[in-house]
Amino acid sequence: MSACLHLLLVAVSAAQSDIAKDEEVVFFNTATRLDTDAKEWIIPIHGWIFEPETDSIRRAAVLAALREALDVDDEHAGETLFHRRAAAFLVDNERGKKLVLRVGSRTVTVGPSHRNGHFKGNIRLSLEEADPLSRPDKFGRRWIELEVVMPDSDKRRFSAMTVLVEPAGLSVISDIDDTIKITEVTDHEEMIDNTFLRPYRSVPGMAELYQRWAQGGAVIHFVSASPWQLYEPLTEFMDKEGFPAGAFHLKTFYWKDSRFLSLFADPIEYKLGVIEPVMKSFPKRQFILVGDSGEKDPEVYGLLARKYPDQVIFILIRAVGSQSPNARRFQTAFEGIPRRRWHVFIKSEDLVNVAFPHIASVHSAPATQTSPVDTDKARE
Repeated sequence: MSACLHLLLVAVSAAQSDIAKDEEVVFFNTATRLDTDAKEWIIPIHGWIFEPETDSIRRAAVLAALREALDVDDEHAGETLFHRRAAAFLVDNERGKKLVLRVGSRTVTVGPSHRNGHFKGNIRLSLEEADPLSRPDKFGRRWIELEVVMPDSDKRRFSAMTVLVEPAGLSVISDIDDTIKITEVTDHEEMIDNTFLRPYRSVPGMAELYQRWAQGGAVIHFVSASPWQLYEPLTEFMDKEGFPAGAFHLKTFYWKDSRFLSLFADPIEYKLGVIEPVMKSFPKRQFILVGDSGEKDPEVYGLLARKYPDQVIFILIRAVGSQSPNARRFQTAFEGIPRRRWHVFIKSEDLVNVAFPHIASVHSAPATQTSPVDTDKARE
């Protein structure tokens, strides 16, 4: 691990975070794995520190540039929803910041942050340390909350949430746009409107399906080309629609460069580069891969299923646009994969008779841990 990502363990209770009163911190939900040899949990920390843009002149100028990049017309540019969704693209990212997290009876320093304001690292907790800190959510999946140690004069509260993932069990890797949320990525104008100008809409029936998986103990990873700037609107939407909380793996980019013009672009290399490390981190777990036909999900999932046949036990694809579930594309993408292990659907009603694999070896929270994790905390 490079020095900038190194986590320094300290025992100085007086240590405080380097957060100014005009700065904000967002932590992204992560998934914690168990090092069975060391008998320790390895907790990934990933967050973002920034200063919201409040200067009216500069904000107006940046908003104008963002509208131009998105090709949002003047009629919609002043709408409240657009301003809320665009806000995270206008912030001043804070570089070189260190944060102090409280972990049980000790503190941990994470940072410094990069030029994009993001900071990452790992914290190790023994089984004895982690057990009293973990709390089950309503599905029985255990989470740990780590709170930021703030300056004495700052009463705000920031915290990180991570789900404990046992070595064996079921994990679901899910795309977001056009898989659980209607975005219409293949239509640029509709995609922009659905992302910045309209209330988010859920794909019917998907929240209930994910709840059933979570009820069986499944851990969910949301892996998407959606940008990190949309993390908070996305988690608010998922909470409202009833999707279980999960770990997030979104895309890093800057709106000022050419990559912004390919918002939500989802090449094979990107998805493979994110999903494969997750699967390698949990080599004994089985995975259901859920996506849509709008980008490259069928091709990516087919590659992974052939490469990891013992881990990928089912693939579920939502056909979007005019694509038929019987299209030759899917036969090609899933060549060599038993037909019982993949399914393409259009409407949620099509899933009623789908023979999803049995959920085996999932972890159940101990009966003594009865305090449920607050759903909102798990989504912060």
